[in-house]
Amino acid sequence: MKRFLLMAMVLLGSFTTAWAQEVLPDDDDAKKMEKIQALYVAFITRQLNLSAEDAQKFWPVHAEFERELKGVPANLPELDRQQKMLDIKKRYQDRFNKVLGSGRTENFFRKDVEFRRKLADHWRKVKQRRQNIPPRRRAQ
Repeated sequence: MKRFLLMAMVLLGSFTTAWAQEVLPDDDDAKKMEKIQALYVAFITRQLNLSAEDAQKFWPVHAEFERELKGVPANLPELDRQQKMLDIKKRYQDRFNKVLGSGRTENFFRKDVEFRRKLADHWRKVKQRRQNIPPRRRAQ
């Protein structure tokens, strides 16, 4: 587990660089998903300051959580889909609290959203560069 955390920390160190780099067009989707997953694990591990013991308890619960979220049908009406996802998050909140405590659980939900927002921003910028569109500026 220490080896995993060390690897996650190394990946986190390259986190900023990875955001700035464009994934090569010949990378296959599975490889891209592996890279994104590794960045996500490193980011969350660092942001929550997970010890090896915490990580051993947290990541299996998180894997179940992600499976349930991915199981929500995309073809539902948007508000129904969001409600189902919120119900899953609320159901897992107690499980995360037992592993992380309430403060870090709250931080996890915030950092999860932050990572996904950064990822979406990154891919939007990649697409804009490919289409030669000037990047949008974020409202402050």
